[in-house]
Amino acid sequence: MRQFLEDTIRAAGALSLEYRSRLSSVAVDSKTHSQKDLVTEADRAVENLIVSRITETYPDHAILGEETGSHDGSDYRWIIDPIDGTTSFVHNQPFYSVSIGVEHQGRDVLAAVCLPVLDELFVAEAGGGAELNGEPIRVSERSRLIDSTLATGFACVRANHEPNNIPIFAEVMKHVRGIRRYGSAAADLCYVACGRLEAFWEMALQPYDVAAGRLIVTEAGGTFTDFVGGTEHLDYETLATNGRITTELVEVLSVLRARQVRT
Repeated sequence: MRQFLEDTIRAAGALSLEYRSRLSSVAVDSKTHSQKDLVTEADRAVENLIVSRITETYPDHAILGEETGSHDGSDYRWIIDPIDGTTSFVHNQPFYSVSIGVEHQGRDVLAAVCLPVLDELFVAEAGGGAELNGEPIRVSERSRLIDSTLATGFACVRANHEPNNIPIFAEVMKHVRGIRRYGSAAADLCYVACGRLEAFWEMALQPYDVAAGRLIVTEAGGTFTDFVGGTEHLDYETLATNGRITTELVEVLSVLRARQVRT
C-alpha cells in the first residue's frame, strides 16, 4: 500500500504541474461558502486521478475528498486534499501541496504530502517514522518559544468564524522569533516534522487539511493537539509542535483562548 500511495501522489503532483504550466487558461471558481476560497479545474482533475486510482486498486476502501465528498467503503479510508493551498497555486507560488492520509478503523496508518514545485515528498507510516525524499526526518530540538519560528493560517477568517486567529496571531508574535505564512496546512505540518518550524497552529481546518500531516508530525517525534494540549477541541483547533515548546506555547494559547471564549 505504501508504494501505491507514493506512486499515486507523485502522479497527482505531476498532473498539478501540468496545469500550473498553463495557469492562465485554468478555470478558477469561488467556493459557495466563501469568495476567498478558490477551487480550480486542477483541484478537480487531481482529485479525480487519485480517486480513480484508489477505486481501481482498492475498490472496497472508503474515500473522503475535499472536492468529491465521501465514498463509503471498508475499515480503510483515504482522505484527500488534491491541492492544499489553491490560492498559492492560482498565484503561481510554490507553496501548495497534494495531501493523502490513510486511516484504518479511524487510526492514522499511512500518509504522504507532496510539494510538486519544490520536488519534496514527505511520507510516514504508523510505527515506521517519517521521511523526506526517502531520508528520515525529526522535529527540531529548540526548547524555548523565543528561539522558535512558527507558522499559522487564517481559514477561520476566510470562513467568517468566531473566535478567529487574528488576536492570537498578534499576541503569539510577541513571544517567538518569527511567524511564517505558507498557505498550506499540510506543508506547515511537514515543516514542523522536518525541523524547519517549531510549531504550527490554526483554527477551523477540515479533516483533509490535516489527515496526512498529523501522522507525519507525530512519527517525526512531534505532538498534535488542540490549543490546551489535549484532544477535546481538535474539531476547531490545531496545534502541532516539536514537543519541546508545547507547554510554553499552550500557556500562551490557553490564556488567549479563554479570553475569546469569555467575550
